Amino acid sequence: MSAPLSVERLRRDGERFMEALSREYYESHSGLKASAELQPIYHAYREILGPDALEVAREAFVGSANGSEDRRSARLLLDWQVESQSSRQLAPLDEREIAWESEAVIQLSDGRQLPYQRAAIEIGNSTDRRERAMIEKARAALVERELMPIRRERLQRERDITESLGLADGYNPSWELLSGISLTGLRDECVAFLRDTQAMWDESFPEFVKKGLGMEAREVTRADALALFRAREFDQYFPAREMEPSIRRQVSEMGIDPTADGRVRFDTGEREGKRSRAFCASVKVPEEVYLVLRPHGGQTDWSTFLHELGHALHFAYMRPDLPMEFRWMGDNSVTEGYAMLFDHLMQDGGWLQRYTGLERKTTPAFLRSAGFEELHFLRRYSAKLIYESQLYGGNVSWDAAPDLYVELLTGATGFRYSRADAFVDIDPRYYAARYLRAWQLQALITETLVEDYNADWWRNPRAGPWIAESLFGEAQRELAHEQAQRVSGRAMTFAPLVRSIERMLA
Repeated sequence: MSAPLSVERLRRDGERFMEALSREYYESHSGLKASAELQPIYHAYREILGPDALEVAREAFVGSANGSEDRRSARLLLDWQVESQSSRQLAPLDEREIAWESEAVIQLSDGRQLPYQRAAIEIGNSTDRRERAMIEKARAALVERELMPIRRERLQRERDITESLGLADGYNPSWELLSGISLTGLRDECVAFLRDTQAMWDESFPEFVKKGLGMEAREVTRADALALFRAREFDQYFPAREMEPSIRRQVSEMGIDPTADGRVRFDTGEREGKRSRAFCASVKVPEEVYLVLRPHGGQTDWSTFLHELGHALHFAYMRPDLPMEFRWMGDNSVTEGYAMLFDHLMQDGGWLQRYTGLERKTTPAFLRSAGFEELHFLRRYSAKLIYESQLYGGNVSWDAAPDLYVELLTGATGFRYSRADAFVDIDPRYYAARYLRAWQLQALITETLVEDYNADWWRNPRAGPWIAESLFGEAQRELAHEQAQRVSGRAMTFAPLVRSIERMLA
């Protein structure tokens, strides 16, 4: 007979469930398996993923005192349970999507065939605007015909399931309750950021498009953006063979083991079926963590490797004695903040000259390019959050969403977006909000590290142990804005990011 449902059982069996699910996603997304078998996992753990388990988590949340550690824990368990109610029902759709991405082939107009998973890589590496347009046109047609309906159904059903639980009056208020984050406040910050950086964008956008692509600003699409930010002109300074050894050396000089005593495993080679989008899979926290990257080439791979290494080290250095919900759940703005702490080393001239082949005379040009890319992505994600808040908030119909998506994303970035991506270019449950808050958090952490360990903190042997213990070790117990106050004594805003971009673009 199964043990009665309780918070302790949710923790114990929940950890086993999360390990099984994470391993399945790792193997399918890394190309080790052609498809994912999620439904058997959800079935095996159905007792801790059903309505009774949700009620246990809800009672723990309601019965805890505001501001207490019990409330912090209960909110994470309730958030996990709400997500699980959706994920269990949506597992067949997720399996279909993973299988489709693994098997889909794009038929190009010149007769060639291209695996869907390689489309972004081929577009980014192409120097021929006509070839980029040809691949993008075929990709968008395939996505609109086959993938877009799957993604739309998943997003609609996830919203409907969440709202049916009656936690708050609508999806957006429910997300705010479960996340502890003010969606309205962040959206208002994004509106202000787009407004305040518009002049800077209008000045730099045509220049970089003309110089990098030989195109006029009015001509470019999102496919051209992939090629522009690939920045092939800097490839010689970022050789593939030097990437992993150089970054490992830097982390070692900072005073921590880049493999976390073997807990971090690197999966960075080419493999058919591997997703083009890199990821970190925490299969057992903190004992078994995978960094997965499919090579694109040049500085893109270096930046991506650093980003995923930030995640991997975070998971591998978490305190193993913390409850399951603090190690597996929590505000992902925190782990994304650590990932950005590492990938933003590519914006540090001293780091670049010490660990890459970039020469002193070339560094200013590279940093200007990095500043432009940073501004682009912040504007892109600000527009994504505004779009998603209107979509989930019911301010726009699902049929009208593609036109709004194109209007907002194209307006914010200048690159023309495709209607086909209106439901594909969304990470569920407002993950765009986590990224935006992560940008803000990493800016404050970086300022703190510079203040305490000097401008070259990234090679200070005292900095790494502090990061591992005071940041990574705490897992995701804190919300990002709580950690920002603890570490820096300051509130998270876009202001330090704007200052940094202005310095790089000067």
